[in-house]
Amino acid sequence: MGLSRPIILSLAAVLLLGGAGRADVFDNSRKIYLKSAEGAEIEIGSVEFKKTGDKITFALDVDRSKFKDFFLSMREFKCLEGKEVQCYVPYPYPSKNTVSERDLSWLETNLIFLYKSPAQFGATLGNGLYYKLERTPEGLEGRPYAVDLNAIAAPPDDDSTPPFPEAERQAIDEGSRWLTKLIIK
Repeated sequence: MGLSRPIILSLAAVLLLGGAGRADVFDNSRKIYLKSAEGAEIEIGSVEFKKTGDKITFALDVDRSKFKDFFLSMREFKCLEGKEVQCYVPYPYPSKNTVSERDLSWLETNLIFLYKSPAQFGATLGNGLYYKLERTPEGLEGRPYAVDLNAIAAPPDDDSTPPFPEAERQAIDEGSRWLTKLIIK
């Protein structure tokens, strides 16, 4: 008692084309948003993906006009203000700017932030935020993990490996930060 040929062909088509209904996040340009706990999405820039063979490169464009200038701890930061202040921290060293279906760490590294309370004076590098990205039907989505930005205060010994491996990221309570998600769509 086997399946008929038309059913087998239909199942094969569904399996082969199952992802065809969703756009490939690594095709062309995508917008980057930070989503607040209240549900507001703040567009902060875009990322351009380019496939060459089995390699995917990206070019990040953070729209600094969306941010306000803050002078914290003797350094200028571009920050968003809300329940807390969240500042973009450009990765200060050479980046491979490559991703794969399974490894988004260079993109994540180029989208790190720090946070502080509006009343706090200065920046605390221990208050870093690393958005761990995962695929969704619409694109990529990441929730924040705590990282210590002092880890990038000096150049890395090996610039071929992105900073903040999983062991250096700490889970934070969901909703404890003002900007709860980073979305690329």
